[in-house]
Amino acid sequence: MPSVHYKFFSKVSSDTVTFSGLHISLGDLKRQIMGREKLKAANCDLRISNAQTGEEYTDDNALIPKNSLVIVRRVPVGGVKAASRTHVISRTEPVSGTSKAVCKNTISHFFLHTALISKPCSLALIF
Repeated sequence: MPSVHYKFFSKVSSDTVTFSGLHISLGDLKRQIMGREKLKAANCDLRISNAQTGEEYTDDNALIPKNSLVIVRRVPVGGVKAASRTHVISRTEPVSGTSKAVCKNTISHFFLHTALISKPCSLALIF
């Protein structure tokens, strides 16, 4: 019976989905994998790519040939959010009080000084 082998990206072992015909649609493959793995469509979606070529299948009507090996990645339904947590804070009011001259790069100067003392040849690697 024709089959497609699938392996989750984070797992070592692979499993098999069997079907009839020469190929299976991406949508059918996703449904079968989600059923076998007891995943709920409301919680996650599956990103499936060809293990040999790295091509990601995006269209649910795409046909995956029998005896293929695919890599499966589980992603949240809303997609993957950006990992950047940089926040920009702007001040519109001037800061009141006394001001002192402060070196903005105190930490950089500390590491530079430490690098010069311990390994003078590695200075180019720091910057």
